[in-house]
Amino acid sequence: MPERKRVAVIADSDTRWKWGALTARRLVPDHQLAGFLLRGRATPTARQLGEVGVQGDRPTEVTCAEFLAEIGREGYDVVVLALVGGAVQAVLHGARALWPEPSSRPVLVTGYVGVVYEKLADGLLLRHGADLVLANSRHDAERFRAVYEGVGADAGAVTETALPFLGGAPYEPAGSRTHTVVFAVQPSVPDSRADRAYLLERAAGHARLHPEREVLIKLRSRPGEHTTHLEEQPYQRLAAKLPGGLPPNCRLVYGNMGEVLDGTDLLVTVSSTAALESLHRSIPTAVLTDLGIREALGNHHFLGSGCLASWDQLDAGMLPKADQAWLAAQGVTGDGDAYAAARAKVAALVDRDGLPAVAPYYTLTTAPRYLPGILARQHLAPDGTPLPGAVRESAGQSRLRRRLRAHLRDAARGAYRHGVQRVAPVIRRMGEL
Repeated sequence: MPERKRVAVIADSDTRWKWGALTARRLVPDHQLAGFLLRGRATPTARQLGEVGVQGDRPTEVTCAEFLAEIGREGYDVVVLALVGGAVQAVLHGARALWPEPSSRPVLVTGYVGVVYEKLADGLLLRHGADLVLANSRHDAERFRAVYEGVGADAGAVTETALPFLGGAPYEPAGSRTHTVVFAVQPSVPDSRADRAYLLERAAGHARLHPEREVLIKLRSRPGEHTTHLEEQPYQRLAAKLPGGLPPNCRLVYGNMGEVLDGTDLLVTVSSTAALESLHRSIPTAVLTDLGIREALGNHHFLGSGCLASWDQLDAGMLPKADQAWLAAQGVTGDGDAYAAARAKVAALVDRDGLPAVAPYYTLTTAPRYLPGILARQHLAPDGTPLPGAVRESAGQSRLRRRLRAHLRDAARGAYRHGVQRVAPVIRRMGEL
């Protein structure tokens, strides 16, 4: 019986953990998974991890240096980097420092959690150097290769797949059950309080206009929890201040998106990846134009989809009909196994006697000003080796650090209250702890 492959997945948020774990399952079906969370601002809670629908033990929290020590010591076959671009680049340079010559190192895989509508060149070049850079569609694969070829970098790692969490039963009209509209919110799109309050009011207004319908506001996180993007204006707080409150047939909900979609008859969003999940299941899907069609909102990605609509149009009964050619180009629909090519590529690399040293596009020659800062944020030196102290603290050290931070925070607040101008050094010391 063949030995099960050892796969490590490291993620830095709940959605990236979902993408990474499900990608590992698609790439290496028979595997032994070790999960890790990169300690940082968006480290998810147990509740958030429970909502993403990935079974298994809670991943281990690590720093970048600790993760590099882990993969250097444990002999993984495949490592999936479900991280923001800068963290991916840090792990790639750390791997180069671990294996500077051709050797039996793990196959390194990375990609994107959903729609790629901003920082295309920046994000891609930070991911260059991985053995596979997964593209979620034919459209993305073409764009990714164009970026790499445009700077003279090898584009061979770009591999077309699809979002690993597309699935679920095809849509069946409501029939005798209550018609359900789901507004899938996003943490930072739009970002202003006024715009977010407007969207909430329109969702509530739709519920009042259609009392026979149920309108669900699908939330990403609870106040105090963090996601990939900062949510400075949570809908929970906006709902509490909504004049007249939410109508009886409109409520806030949490939960796994796939399970929420099981009972959805119309998915409404600004530009959430949930739209792709919904479209994959042939659920009527509306991408809102109320705030304009703008790159900053990400809804420009859906040009040609047939899904662009306003709340006014939805109030009047419109049900968008998706363009099938657009869906196919975006990897939302299609025949066959979208992961077959990637799976074969990974298997071939795992079976090789050795792999060449990792070769990112960014080096101290191509990006001497940019790269060191990227690595330093993960406590790595310019050559990819861990900086002194970039290891896990003892429990006593951790408690001491928290006490020092609290002391400095109180000092900074006191200085501010008393009109002291030289607060910056105190704040800087807090950032160093």
